[in-house]
Amino acid sequence: MAPEPYAMSARHIALAVVRDVFAPPGSNATERGAQDALDYRVRQAHADPRDRAFATELAYGSIKMRRTLDWYLAPFLGDRAQTIPVTIREILRLAVYELAFTEADAHATVFEFVNLAKRFGHRGVANLVNAVLRSFLRDRPARPQREDFESYDEYLGTRYSLPTWLAHQWVEVFDERAEAVCAAVNDPPRIAVTVNLLRETRDETAVRLGDAGVATSPSDLVAESLLLDAGGGKLHALEADARGAWWTQSESSAMVAGALDPQPGEAILDVCSGRGNKALQIGARLAGDGLLACIELDARKAAILRRRLETCGIAGEVVVGDATGDAASESQFDRVLIDAPCCGVGVVGRHPEARWKKQGTDGERLALTQRALLERAAHRVRAGGTLVYAVCSSDPRETTEVMQWFLSRGEFERGPMPRAYAAFATAMSDVLVPPGIAGRDGFYIARLERR
Repeated sequence: MAPEPYAMSARHIALAVVRDVFAPPGSNATERGAQDALDYRVRQAHADPRDRAFATELAYGSIKMRRTLDWYLAPFLGDRAQTIPVTIREILRLAVYELAFTEADAHATVFEFVNLAKRFGHRGVANLVNAVLRSFLRDRPARPQREDFESYDEYLGTRYSLPTWLAHQWVEVFDERAEAVCAAVNDPPRIAVTVNLLRETRDETAVRLGDAGVATSPSDLVAESLLLDAGGGKLHALEADARGAWWTQSESSAMVAGALDPQPGEAILDVCSGRGNKALQIGARLAGDGLLACIELDARKAAILRRRLETCGIAGEVVVGDATGDAASESQFDRVLIDAPCCGVGVVGRHPEARWKKQGTDGERLALTQRALLERAAHRVRAGGTLVYAVCSSDPRETTEVMQWFLSRGEFERGPMPRAYAAFATAMSDVLVPPGIAGRDGFYIARLERR
C-alpha cells in the first residue's frame, strides 16, 4: 500500500524528482525531465522558495553526479548493491551527495534520510541506510584519483560523473583541456539574456534589470547579450512581464546570429527555428528592413514562434514543415541559418539528466539529417551569400566531419567570423565553444560563403 500523503520536506521533494527522472523500466510511473519533475513536485508539495532551492540543489546535483555517487557507495554496499530496492538506492545517492558536495549538517542529513528510508522501506533497509551513511562519514573517502583507474577515460567519467563514451569524446576533441571541460559541466551554467534592440539598448535593459534586483554584465562576444551576475531566481517572472524587450538565451546560442551577421535590407532564412531565439535576434538586427522566413517542423514550436515575433514587434513568415523536403521552396536568400538538430552534448551541463539519456551513437545517426539539411539549404543561398551551420555539440561526426563532407562539394568556402570569436577558432577557422568553460554551452559554428 502506498504511503499516506504528508507534508513533503525538501529532501522528499528531491527524492520524488529523481524517481520521476529515472522511472523504473516496466513501471507505470511517468518519466519526466528534471525541470518538469521539479516544477510538478514543488507545486504538489506547495513548497516555499527556500525548500524549492534546497530540493533543486539536491535533485539536480545527485542526478548529475550519479556515477560518482555510486563509486562512493560501492565499498559500503558490496554485493548488496544489486538487491537494494530502487528507491532506497536513490535515497543513498541523495544523502551522499548532500554529505560530500554541500555544507551539510551531517547529523541532520543522516537523520532525515533514515526517516525517508523508513517511509519507503522496512526497518532493515532503514538500518542499512543509517549504517552506510555513518560509515561514509567515518571514512570520508577521497574523491576518485587518476591512479585508481586503468584508463584516463574511466577516471574522467567516474571523477566528473559522465558516461565513459562522452569523456572519451572530449579527450579526443579537447586534448589537454578535456579534464577542465569535464569539471566545468558540473558547475552552474551562466544565465544570459538577449536584448531586443528594436525596443531598447543593452544598457537600458541592464539598468531596468538592475532596478529589479538582477545584476548583469555586458557580453564581450555578442552585442545584444547580457550575462547575469546575480538575481537569476527573479528572471522567470520578469521575462513574463518584459513583453519581448528581452528573452533568456545562452551567450553561446546568441553567438550564432553574430556569425550570420544579418544586415538591414537582406532576405534571411532560418531553418529549424524552434521556439525562435535566434529568429528574434535576426529580426531585431534587420531593424524592420528586410525579409525573415522561418521553417520549423514542430507545429507547437512554430505557433510559439509566431506569438513571440508578434510580441517582439518583428515581422516574419513561419512555415511549418520539413526543411529537407517540400517545406523548402526554391526562393533564394542573402543569408541562411541552419541550427540543426543534434545530439546536444554541448548542453549537458544545463540539463542534469541529459548525460544519462544520450547515447554514444546519437551523433552518427543525426549527422544524416544534418547533411540532408545542408544539401537542401545550399540551393537557397544566393551567389556570394552566407550559410551558417550551428549545433550545440562537440561531436566530430556532427561538426568537422559534416563540414568536410559539405565543403567537398565545391560550392562553398569558409567565410570570416567576428573578431570577438577568435579565442574559439579551430584549425579550420570554424568556432568551437567548449562546454561548461566560463559557464557557457558548447557550440560549433561554421560560416560559409557561396562561390
